[in-house]
Amino acid sequence: MDFQVVVLAGGNSKSLTPLVSKDVPKPLLPVANHPVLYYVLHQLEESNLKDLIVVVEGEDAGLLVGAWISGTFVDRLHVEIAAVPEDIGTAGALRAISHYLTAKDILVVSGDLVSDVSPGAVAATHRRHDAVVTATLCCVPISGSSESGSSGGKDKTKKPGRYNIIGLDPRKQFLLHIATGAEIEKDTRLQKHLLHAVGQMEIRSDLMDAHMYAFKRSVLQEVLDRKDTFQSLKQDVVPYLVRSQLKSEAVLSGIRQAEEDGNEKVSFPNNQVMVSQILSNASTPSFHELYSMDADGSAQTRKTHKCCAYIASSSSYCVRLNSIQAFMDINRDVTGEADHLLSDNVIGPSPKLGTKTTVGPHCMLGEGSEMGDKCQVKRSVIGRHCRIGSHVKVVNSVVMNHVTIGDGCIIQGSVICSNVQLLERVVLKDCQVGAGFVVTAGSEYKGESLARKEK
Repeated sequence: MDFQVVVLAGGNSKSLTPLVSKDVPKPLLPVANHPVLYYVLHQLEESNLKDLIVVVEGEDAGLLVGAWISGTFVDRLHVEIAAVPEDIGTAGALRAISHYLTAKDILVVSGDLVSDVSPGAVAATHRRHDAVVTATLCCVPISGSSESGSSGGKDKTKKPGRYNIIGLDPRKQFLLHIATGAEIEKDTRLQKHLLHAVGQMEIRSDLMDAHMYAFKRSVLQEVLDRKDTFQSLKQDVVPYLVRSQLKSEAVLSGIRQAEEDGNEKVSFPNNQVMVSQILSNASTPSFHELYSMDADGSAQTRKTHKCCAYIASSSSYCVRLNSIQAFMDINRDVTGEADHLLSDNVIGPSPKLGTKTTVGPHCMLGEGSEMGDKCQVKRSVIGRHCRIGSHVKVVNSVVMNHVTIGDGCIIQGSVICSNVQLLERVVLKDCQVGAGFVVTAGSEYKGESLARKEK
């Protein structure tokens, strides 16, 4: 399959401070003791998509990510690391590496996506329909979409949900309308020319953009060149392609500009509604095939470009690591309900556990870690080569590598980054402790972010 794959891995992320650092950029944040980037690369390898460009923000982060990939996927993937400036957006990142893109079709995947959706299936759908873009859509988790900060878990802070409004053809193959990041209350508005063009459309607000796209390279590069202000694939490029698809239809159907500017209100009582035969001039059998008359009266078929949707199964796991809450949720899920994403054992080889120490279900204990007597670990991930004293409780937490935890510590709902030292009797609840930080004996913190000042 003549596909190039671009993995947009990112670099530093303010929403993940203090978890990310110069030594641990976002692509290397651990999920169940594997860098988050591992999950995307493993899925691509499983789909036999092995020609990859991994885009990383910043030269230093690029070196770290490149070194890890070389050691982990040696002789398994052909990977080229491309370092780009920070904060140029997903479209800006593709624009910066456009000279690397040579294949007919490009698969673009977010490097923070943890999913069991097959990239190969998305690529095959794209090719089957000869589309200019195919967007992967997943069901919104019960707790809300990843746009609100949490993805797939219970976020105690109730925030207004941010959803995508998706318009699909009756067979759910073509993407007819997309409004991203809109706060949905009771209703929204659709342009009349859109309804004229398609005649019948299903409106969904229970789907989210998985940030996995297949593009026709020539069209993608043309859009990036012509629209130099576009920064985001999700917010700018994909909606533009969908709009231009329907505008082409509207223009060829002879709809007046005045009608195009009009709006039709559509309500969403149950997150889904069928807009069927709203206008008398319903669409042709395939709205991508339009008929015009030559001067001699013969009919000709003119085609608009196709924007397609790949809708993942409702049972699929599909979450992005784009917030601290999502980081916690994914670590919990991958050692629990989504443990099929793991390719190794939950308990590392030869763990050293003290007497009466218990490690409960849905936990992970990394290689070389040791625990003292009468410790309890519940629904948590412990990294590699950690030293944990006696009478320690770790609940709903993530402890990264080379962490030292003194006797009598209690850690609940917290993230402890690598090389942290917690002295005796420290109590942490809903905290994040940055790499290398030392927490003094007897300290108690709740809802705090503790980190060293970077020089």
